[in-house]
Amino acid sequence: MCGIAGFVSAEPVADSVASAMLDGIRQRGPDTQHIHHWGADFNADLTGDIHAALIHSRLSIRDLSDAANQPMSNDDRQVWLCYNGEVYDWEKDAKSLAGQGFVFKTHSDTEYILNAYLAYGFDAMLQRLRGMFAFAILDLRQQRIYLARDRMGLKPLLFHHDPQSHSFAFGSTVRSVAPFLPMRQRAFSAKAIDAYLAHRYIPAPLTIFESIQRLENASCLTLDLKTYHLMKRTYWRPTPGTGEWKTELDSAIQMRTVADRPVGVFLSAGIDSSTVTERLQALGFDNLTCFSAAFPGSSFDESKQAAEFAAQLGLPHQKVAITDALSVDFDQLIADLDEPFADPSSIPSWYLSRETAKSVAVVLGGDGGDELFAGYKRYQKHLRSMRRFHLPDIFQSVRGWSPKGWRKWLVEASLTWQDAYAFRFSGLHVAQRRFLQPDLACQTHYWRQPETQVSGLQQLLEIDRLNYLPEYILRKADLCTMAHGLEQRTPLLDHHFYQEIIGLSPEERFTQPPKKILGKIAPGINPIFSRKKRGFNPPLTIWLQRDLSSRKNNLGQRLQALTHGQIQSQACDSLIEKYYAGLTSLAEQVLQLFILDESLRQLNALRQRVEHG
Repeated sequence: MCGIAGFVSAEPVADSVASAMLDGIRQRGPDTQHIHHWGADFNADLTGDIHAALIHSRLSIRDLSDAANQPMSNDDRQVWLCYNGEVYDWEKDAKSLAGQGFVFKTHSDTEYILNAYLAYGFDAMLQRLRGMFAFAILDLRQQRIYLARDRMGLKPLLFHHDPQSHSFAFGSTVRSVAPFLPMRQRAFSAKAIDAYLAHRYIPAPLTIFESIQRLENASCLTLDLKTYHLMKRTYWRPTPGTGEWKTELDSAIQMRTVADRPVGVFLSAGIDSSTVTERLQALGFDNLTCFSAAFPGSSFDESKQAAEFAAQLGLPHQKVAITDALSVDFDQLIADLDEPFADPSSIPSWYLSRETAKSVAVVLGGDGGDELFAGYKRYQKHLRSMRRFHLPDIFQSVRGWSPKGWRKWLVEASLTWQDAYAFRFSGLHVAQRRFLQPDLACQTHYWRQPETQVSGLQQLLEIDRLNYLPEYILRKADLCTMAHGLEQRTPLLDHHFYQEIIGLSPEERFTQPPKKILGKIAPGINPIFSRKKRGFNPPLTIWLQRDLSSRKNNLGQRLQALTHGQIQSQACDSLIEKYYAGLTSLAEQVLQLFILDESLRQLNALRQRVEHG
């Protein structure tokens, strides 16, 4: 698990650029950092101008030796790998490759990927990888760079491409790519700001910068270094299996325990993490510590139930109390979230990861169960609205606030059923965004729609696989854990297990209550089905009313300046005033604006610091 970055450029690049790019991924790999430079035409003479670099920060999990450091090359130094992630179940194939003459100097998955590429080529190698990854392969023999992001989108990959100036850069974070951008290309994206207000995050392929894109999950890039032509394509779409899911789940869990560092598990009182934990214990991992977030005195606190479940399994358990003194860490937390990102649960996730990382380097989690088994209430609610009437002229005219939400309802009623689904989990609805940004033509949403011909519930799940899951749920998990040098592994999103589940009949897969099928392999979770489902929610009201309240002062003025007038100062302050006057339903929207303000302030300072070339 690591951070990656790199660039190639026809024009010389200043030394300070590579150093600044490394700073953008340093926290992801606290164990060691390396930069490898090249001159023009990939001349290995490092005394001249710099035209290319691969940059890596390492969190050592498999093979802790220096031999496994990156960037890693083959023996003749013509093929290089810069890799972030963890792939599993590769050892048997590595043994086969060794029998064919490929040399393995480490027992790292990094070296396996490199040798698999040399043996099979890019496409065949990619299909063999099981796990989470984002990587770049520089092949000087072919004069190409290959980049890929894993199937489910657990690991991030961002890039900048300018074919006119023959330049390309990539990185794990926005803040690792931004220093490469020339000053003229460092503008914030108006569309991305509106997308953030709509969704509480910026969906791929957008990022906060106009000149940086986020690679979508299950996608790859090929850059021709002679022409700087860039090709992007999707390399995987789920294929239903035979429904033999039990063995695949245990395999997915067991292979994710392999590490040369201590391993633990995130345990809430919910079904998904409890299933993973129970299966760990059943598979013989009876000494792994369970870590749970605690919200003392809050109705959201499930740490007691989590502790009882761990005790029932005989596993050690540690509660992590979530502080209500958020102002102490707010600036650093926003920095670690990279660009504007406003999932309220990212705050307790960040604190939980910080404390967990003091004890272990790897943690298993239960992310993905709701998207796999239709566990969210919004699915059934939206299915009931499939037969809908349309108000086609409403969308363009409705704007403003309504405590009862009738404006949001009018806009939703004017959309197609598929487009309206984005409103089931949104930040500011279209009317509110139009009020804040009167001069911007707001889109209804910024989600990608499925290419596959599915309908009903499966269409909603496919929309989530392309959008909500990789860019909200998994982005939060990646950013919050990697901020503290902690690797999170997610067995419920193993693509082999995923395909077995989608191969089940709807009657087996979609039960009431949801996920009842998991009780067949983890009977200890059955009492949980009778409990009311809770979100992983922090004490938001306390933070806004007390700890963060000073941020409301002159907020509209700051956001208007940072967005070059896109967000209107008076409209922003009006929203804030309504919340603090008692309209508590605006709490999450207020948090969105506080986060946007601090994130843009930091990114604005970043884009003014290091100049390209």
